[in-house]
Amino acid sequence: MQGNNKKKKKGYITMIIYFLIVFMFIGTAHYVREAATTKEISYDQFYEMIDQNKISKVVITGDNLIITPSDNSEYKGKTLYTANIKDENLISKLNNANPKIIFTGKNPKQSPIMDFVLSWILPMLFFFLMWKFLFSRMGSGGMGSGGGIMGIGKSNAKVYVENEIGVTFDDVAGQEEAKESLKEVIDFLNCPKRYTEIGAKLPKGALLVGPPGTGKTLIAKAVAGEAKVPFFSLSGSSFVEMFVGVGASRVRELFKEAVAKAPCIIFIDEIDAIGKSRDNQMQSNDEREQTLNQLLSEMDGFDSSKGIVILGATNRPEILDKALLRPGRFDRRVIVDRPDYKGREAILRVHAKNVNLGEDVDLDEIAKGTPGAVGADLANIINESALRAVRNRRKFVLQEDLRDAVEVIIAGKEKKDRILSPKEKKLVAFHEVGHALVAALLEGSDPVHKITIVPRTMGALGYTMQLPEEEKYLISKEDLMNQITVLLGGRSAEEEVFNVVSTGASNDIERATQSARSMVSVYGMTDRFDMMALESMQNRYLDGRAVRNCSEETSTILDEESLKIIKEAHGRARKILRENRDLLDKIANILLEKETLFGNEFMEMVYEKYPEIKEKKEKELKEKELKEKEFKDRQKKKQEEFDRIRKENEEKEKSQFLKTVGINIDKEVSDSTESEKELAQELLEETNELKDN
Repeated sequence: MQGNNKKKKKGYITMIIYFLIVFMFIGTAHYVREAATTKEISYDQFYEMIDQNKISKVVITGDNLIITPSDNSEYKGKTLYTANIKDENLISKLNNANPKIIFTGKNPKQSPIMDFVLSWILPMLFFFLMWKFLFSRMGSGGMGSGGGIMGIGKSNAKVYVENEIGVTFDDVAGQEEAKESLKEVIDFLNCPKRYTEIGAKLPKGALLVGPPGTGKTLIAKAVAGEAKVPFFSLSGSSFVEMFVGVGASRVRELFKEAVAKAPCIIFIDEIDAIGKSRDNQMQSNDEREQTLNQLLSEMDGFDSSKGIVILGATNRPEILDKALLRPGRFDRRVIVDRPDYKGREAILRVHAKNVNLGEDVDLDEIAKGTPGAVGADLANIINESALRAVRNRRKFVLQEDLRDAVEVIIAGKEKKDRILSPKEKKLVAFHEVGHALVAALLEGSDPVHKITIVPRTMGALGYTMQLPEEEKYLISKEDLMNQITVLLGGRSAEEEVFNVVSTGASNDIERATQSARSMVSVYGMTDRFDMMALESMQNRYLDGRAVRNCSEETSTILDEESLKIIKEAHGRARKILRENRDLLDKIANILLEKETLFGNEFMEMVYEKYPEIKEKKEKELKEKELKEKEFKDRQKKKQEEFDRIRKENEEKEKSQFLKTVGINIDKEVSDSTESEKELAQELLEETNELKDN
């Protein structure tokens, strides 16, 4: 605070000095101008000029006569003045002049100093005060800080000292691989000597890459919190201004501050704002390119042994300049991807640790029901559930609050003021049951979790929620065909029951078309194009937009192949519903009464007609439980054997040490150690097998 006051005081002193210099310059200029354009003459000379017709105008003031010479005078262009001696004959002489001389009177002139103040100083002071007011408003720190026009080239990074960060790896869940990759950075900042002694150099920069909301900024803060070093945080867009050269100046200032506070971490969020590739000449930007060049220069210039680590974050790594990613700069890439089921559960527990939870809360169920959700989504779910509990005047969160929060995130809140007509409500009910019934009767489809015809604020008049039983990292051609068939089940139900089509299936059709096109152009799942890539994926971590890499003729064939897949799926959906029209009518009528059906209620009605499906599900469940039990028993036996061998090994080592200090462990102990290693390897393989299953 004291330093800021000194800077502010210094800024005001500098400002006053500038003001005095300008004041002296204007005063001198005014004096020189007056001397060059005015001249004093005697009263006799004035009379001679009247007689010689060399005066065009005379202004009579209290003390002086101000004379404007005529064009034939040697004083043409100047202003002459002489003393006013109160001559009684002056007026008649001016009247009798030929040609006649214009003369006027004027109030006594104020002092030259006052005239100078009013003419120059006051206007200048007014504009100066206006200038100071405007620029103090534009800048955040006034004249002497990094903000405002006077500090436009200074770094505007937020600096967090060790005790202000307040984030460690305990606050980061679901990103174990990313944390493991960055532990080396923390170790280097804490114990640099261990690395410098052996001659190792830590990468100067690490790039955090992943979709929005996965916790890239949080991880960067946690690294600084674990290392207990200062943390410089700023956005890539904060470097670039309308003035060329400002960004480069801010980069220099940032690294200058970082060197002064080393060891430290510099975090640049959305680094693609300044690190965009320079290959595209159509989108060149001098200011951005100068900023990037300065960043590259600074990264090459500083010594990594000083303990300065640069972390960048982006969700568009494909557009970054290659020079930024080469060894010696951002040469380490850390993927911060969407968390898996276990990761989601861990994230939910982190965000729920300060929330009062009821006894019925099962975060495992919520984690299973939110595939694809990122950390920000899960934090929002916990917060929404807490808000719902407060609205219902409860002091703790129930499982129903969490379930409702998931639906709010997916489809929005219930729209209670939207009342559907009986005809529309019936159409929506059959549409949603069409989705659910096709999903239930297609082998390999995700189980139905919930069916509802309650309108939501995001535009859905109803929806069918399916939840996978396990995480899937690969999708087969059959699975994709099933997904498309389920998507078209709603429209197919409308056609089978009402023989009409409505706009309610627009989103289903869009998603089905996208999946069918990807099967043809990206995944190579058709005989026509075999394994030929016709589209490339861009912005993988954002919208995943596909760009076609084929001719117009090929593009036409691609559309034909996509249409063939959609028609096949449409036919399958209509066939399933046609063969199960009785079940479709029964479930839809119950849904019209209840408005919401849960998965177990829905499946009980399906099992009544198809008991073999229930038997198969129960058999699969028993096999899975038996497999898990056998695995746990094997793990338990292996662990017991492992503990026994380790205990024997410790006893033998202790005995051997007592007998012969400094002598190598005998062969028997070594054999036990080998057995221990073999058993540990078997345990690891068993664990991997469970993960695969």
